[in-house]
Amino acid sequence: MPNFVRMSEPKAQAKKTVEVVPGVHHWTVKDDRIGGSRSDAYAVVDDDGTVTLIDPLPIDEKALRELGNLEAIVITAGNHQRSAWRMRKAFGIPVWAPEGAQGLEEKPDFEYVAGHTLPGGINTFQTPGPTESMYTLWLQKSPHAVVFISDLLSREGKGTPKFVPGEYQDEPMRTRASIQRILDHLPIQTICFAHGAPIVTDGASALRKALDQDDEYPSAPAPA
Repeated sequence: MPNFVRMSEPKAQAKKTVEVVPGVHHWTVKDDRIGGSRSDAYAVVDDDGTVTLIDPLPIDEKALRELGNLEAIVITAGNHQRSAWRMRKAFGIPVWAPEGAQGLEEKPDFEYVAGHTLPGGINTFQTPGPTESMYTLWLQKSPHAVVFISDLLSREGKGTPKFVPGEYQDEPMRTRASIQRILDHLPIQTICFAHGAPIVTDGASALRKALDQDDEYPSAPAPA
């Protein structure tokens, strides 16, 4: 996860995707790179049938092609390049990466910063803490406001999201401030985690619980 050592793809491969909400699909693998813990990836299907992949993981190629016309790949941080470069070559589509992302194995086709709108109508919101170039993505898929959270939080089973341990983050207090900023500035209904099952409804309440139940840095201040 954070600290951005070179990390290749997981060995496991998903067989299918599952729809989270209309226009947002999901797949998951047991990630051998992080001790068999769960890693998750997403595909956004736009109204015109084009597909944007977010932090893609290995999956049967047919399952992705069935979603529509693959258009782009977006990664949320340098350590989430995952299958991006192999899929770029396989599908002939560009990779978008955060400006300043560390540890990239190849050069992205495009870089983004806060406030950009990417393929699929995906909007970018910088959420530092795990590292400086860490981004949360969001889009409006009527009637759902969908937020894609990278390594700020993870989720086990159906429980409350928990902060990624501070030892894996550059600035754990900024991570908590980033979650507060998400609550303050982004519409939230559905939350899609990079590590954990999505929360389809009332995602904002889940983020508030994560802050309230934080026992590692319980006095983390809200941002000014």
